[in-house]
Amino acid sequence: MMETAVLDDLRSATRTFIRETVIPAEPKPGERLDPDVRHALAAEARRAGVFAPQAPKEFGGLGLDIRQWSPIFQEAGYSPIGPSVINCMAPDEGNMYLLEAIASPEQRDAFLAPLARGQIRSCFAMTEPHPGAGSDPAALSTTATRVDGGWRIDGEKRFISGANGAAFAIVMARNEESEGVPAGSTMLLVDMSNPGVRIGEAIHTTDRAIDGGHPYVHFENCLVSDNAVLGEPGRGFSYAQVRLGPARLTHCMRWLGLARRSLDIALDRAAHREVFGSLLQDLGIAQTMIADSVIDIETSDAMIDKAVKLLAEDSRVGSAMSSVAKVYCSEAIFRVMDRAIQLTGGDGVSDALPLAQYINEVRPFRIYDGSNETHRWAIARHAGNTRRRSGYARQDVVQAGDA
Repeated sequence: MMETAVLDDLRSATRTFIRETVIPAEPKPGERLDPDVRHALAAEARRAGVFAPQAPKEFGGLGLDIRQWSPIFQEAGYSPIGPSVINCMAPDEGNMYLLEAIASPEQRDAFLAPLARGQIRSCFAMTEPHPGAGSDPAALSTTATRVDGGWRIDGEKRFISGANGAAFAIVMARNEESEGVPAGSTMLLVDMSNPGVRIGEAIHTTDRAIDGGHPYVHFENCLVSDNAVLGEPGRGFSYAQVRLGPARLTHCMRWLGLARRSLDIALDRAAHREVFGSLLQDLGIAQTMIADSVIDIETSDAMIDKAVKLLAEDSRVGSAMSSVAKVYCSEAIFRVMDRAIQLTGGDGVSDALPLAQYINEVRPFRIYDGSNETHRWAIARHAGNTRRRSGYARQDVVQAGDA
């Protein structure tokens, strides 16, 4: 763990870098960041000592423990392009975490090292067209079949964030029982230059922050060697939990940074805009909206910290809490931005301010990483199971209710 004083210095340096270097270079609302500009800003981030805060030191990162990510990711997220510039953006950040946890030394050198250094991008290929895997990973339909010397992958994926321009994909595929491998799912590392990989139709979404979009990706007789298996074959679902729990939280961290900026924009407007003879900030209804936004931000921050702490102590319990944080933060952050738009009036819904862009960025988060409805179902199921396991469940309450 980085010492507190050093972490505070890194947070300050990240804040300065985002505000003084990144924000002036932001693209206009609705436009994507030019790759050349991103590379130039990434070089500046390296010189400022804020590049890849979560990546292993051996590969050029700063090696922060996951329990220290949130304040840095929030500072990066104060700009919609900040996480991409300092290399802590999805899906690369989640793939780095997964590779560090389960990849072989050879796979780390081949895939994690250039990813952490910002030399390449990646994608995570799990989501599929209906009736394949979406919010329900058990519906996985893409197959990985054993062949001489390796595996053949066949299937169709969609909403594969970052796929355009990615150097490799981590592919989730269903496998049958064979040669001592249990039936289940397998993760495979696949070069996007493989002749069996084809980028398909683009999916046009409201968000623009993730480089490479969210297109369909087709795997057709895609042959890979045994060395492409990430971890052990048949254990893909358990490995997915290693990635997905932290990835939900890092989305919360980054977007919470943008919620803080949204509130700052609203506060600046409220401090100078006069309405009916008073400053907007002095009107009770505006004060209520501002106070509610502060409450949403601070409770989101606390919830993220609790979930990360639990993940570090017990991945099963932490993963359950990450669902709670994902649902709450995705909705709270949207509320903060929506209030900011309301407080800034007509400018809020125009390109005079970036708030409309921000709310377009965060709205999909209630669907991405599992819909909030799916997470609510899992949260309720976990609550019931936890109560039953406690040994204190009261049958007399049930009986009284039936009477």
